Amino acid sequence: MMKKTLCLILFVVCFFTADSQVITDSVLVENHYRIFHFNKPMGVTKNYNLVFVLHGSGGNGIEMMKPALTLEKISHKEQVFLVYPDGYKNYWNECRKAATSAANLENINEQAFFDSLILYFTKNYQVNGQRFFAIGLSGGGHMAYKLALTMPATCKGISAIVANLPDSANLDCTESKIPVAVMITNGTKDPVNPYTGGQMMVNGHSFGGVLSTTKTFNYWATLAGYKGEPVVEQLPDRDTANAQTMTKFTFKTKGKPEVTLFQVTGGTHSFPGDMDVFINSWQFFKRQMKEKS
Repeated sequence: MMKKTLCLILFVVCFFTADSQVITDSVLVENHYRIFHFNKPMGVTKNYNLVFVLHGSGGNGIEMMKPALTLEKISHKEQVFLVYPDGYKNYWNECRKAATSAANLENINEQAFFDSLILYFTKNYQVNGQRFFAIGLSGGGHMAYKLALTMPATCKGISAIVANLPDSANLDCTESKIPVAVMITNGTKDPVNPYTGGQMMVNGHSFGGVLSTTKTFNYWATLAGYKGEPVVEQLPDRDTANAQTMTKFTFKTKGKPEVTLFQVTGGTHSFPGDMDVFINSWQFFKRQMKEKS
């Protein structure tokens, strides 16, 4: 049986922003203190929805608080509890066999970390411990895919930004083959996560192959039992100066997890310029809960 130990670190680091108090804490998982951050709640959070915001490779959770601020501002109204975990030594042990980070080489137990986080926030803040959602950027998007692939009993929806699934030669996770709601936002001019698939290249080094965005989208759609063609919608160009446009592809049927792709034509390896991906991710997650109610 997988050993999981939950232990509060002996101190809590707090610092202040203009609007909130940010708490940094940790849990002890298999001899490693795993760090995470969150804003101190302004009121009762019983049955709030736990949403993990996952940073990219080499980053940290604090860095993700600024881009997620729009969602943070409505979190109490929407009954959302946002948590910003840190990867092990700033990286995640995702599903890419070719990853060279310590997290991958040491085979860090990410499932134990997220199980411990769920327990922490269920115990201390009475959030809904039966389900969680995840929003991830780049390497965090790959980590979100891993959560969907390996923890579908509690991971009920993910939003992966500038990330494709690893190809078969690069995949080192055991797939549950259980459908999960998935939202993907990828740019067609991404030099790191190629929209059409192939090798992930960073500073001239390959980090293994990934599927194309279309194949990644179809993987989740097929798993959910969808056939035929998705609904296609051209979205308004909200920023005509950024040389980007967006097309939405959706598989959505009552009783099945929704699978949605935002194709950012002209988009690179960054957040899309023509929509707030955090607000849209939460709206996506809310739809999944309504389908179950």
